Amino acid sequence: MNIREATSDDRDGIQQVYLCAFPESESSLIAKLAVDLLLEKTTPHSVSLVAEAGGKIVGHVAFSPVVVDNAEDFLGYVLAPLAVKPDHQKGGIGSKLIEVGMQGLSDKGTDVIFVYGDPNYYGRFGFSADAANQYATPYKLQYPSGWQAIVLNEYQFDTSSVAITCVDALRDPHLW
Repeated sequence: MNIREATSDDRDGIQQVYLCAFPESESSLIAKLAVDLLLEKTTPHSVSLVAEAGGKIVGHVAFSPVVVDNAEDFLGYVLAPLAVKPDHQKGGIGSKLIEVGMQGLSDKGTDVIFVYGDPNYYGRFGFSADAANQYATPYKLQYPSGWQAIVLNEYQFDTSSVAITCVDALRDPHLW
């Protein structure tokens, strides 16, 4: 297996990962999100990684930057989406994508990485709901216990609650 940074040439392969991995009721929405994040120009730069096996894309993860009001030097990212083709699941590909992405973001001095997902899965990487308590999501969550974070570098805020703003591709309440 090879993990590398995705390019715009990978969009069809990335889209196929999500169309295969998610239920039909949500696969199109998540596949569109993954491609939109890949193509969106952000500052700082979004991270989009693919996993290849046999020369084919079998997994993908994206990390996109978030902004916190009145904290210009804060560096945060949201991990979303993540998927591995069903015939390659349970082999550690998703974990490796997360680990490589998190290590790269840590090396860049990232303060916090957020995720909205299964606490049992993401807890294995150090994500917790407690770490995310201070950060208000851009939209009301269907499953509030899924909002988690991992603090890589402590950042002090003047208030006990801060709102995050996501990149354009994540500004859809249906994703939350």
